[in-house]
Amino acid sequence: MTTKQQVLVLGGTGKTGRRVVARLAERGHEVRVGSRKGPAPFDWNDANTWERALEGVGAAYLVDSQLADAAASMRSFAELAVSRGVRRLVLLSARDWVVPDGEEKLPCERAVRESGAEWTVLKPAWFAQNFSEDPFFRAQVLAGDVVMSAGEGSEPFVDADDIADVAVAALTQDGHAGRSYALTGPRPVPLREVAEGIARATGRSLVYRPVSPEDFATYAAERHGLSGDHVDLLNTLYGWIGDDLFAEPADGVRQALGRAPRDFSAYVTSTAGTGVWHG
Repeated sequence: MTTKQQVLVLGGTGKTGRRVVARLAERGHEVRVGSRKGPAPFDWNDANTWERALEGVGAAYLVDSQLADAAASMRSFAELAVSRGVRRLVLLSARDWVVPDGEEKLPCERAVRESGAEWTVLKPAWFAQNFSEDPFFRAQVLAGDVVMSAGEGSEPFVDADDIADVAVAALTQDGHAGRSYALTGPRPVPLREVAEGIARATGRSLVYRPVSPEDFATYAAERHGLSGDHVDLLNTLYGWIGDDLFAEPADGVRQALGRAPRDFSAYVTSTAGTGVWHG
């Protein structure tokens, strides 16, 4: 059953958030976008903005704040949300490899699970849309040179539209409470196929070039101005892709929606038609 309600979407201008906003509006839900400059001012650093953003809200879509004390902020916000009558919380999280060994795995998830709300956690693979909507990856496509320290690895890229569809279902429909959905595409996609597929769809010259972590660090810093911390994170993630550590597809999209996830090739075909890869 779907109930019309007011939904708070944090990160409502991001890759998934803006898609969640659009889908909720299409279905007749009242949507409040929580952002620093939006009509419902929201700032993870300023708890005084939280209560107003939650006024009249029945469900909320949450994205990790990326603060050093993100878990504490998430716990405080989730507890406040429940005390103000929010029934459902849907958290966009990540797979378990984003924190160092020895630390609690993804503590923001625990904060939401222990909030007392009907919670759902989304755990996506790499977004297909990184290649068209992330400035660093899109710049590589436009330059004709996708450079990664990921060897001949594969990744089951998930479409952000699928993530948004699952989020909206969890926010507005019964049957998703207490579920953690691992969201991937239907198959592992070799990184060489990423470059070859975009090249075919656009007519551009595009190659995938695997390099060492050291060479990637030099390339990313000198050619794209990435910070050392950003480079270190990418080298870590690329290393796991190179080892095919998370290449196995998951069935979270089918569990949540009863259908198969969108294939990476479908994303490439539709995105090529927008002209985003033509500079």
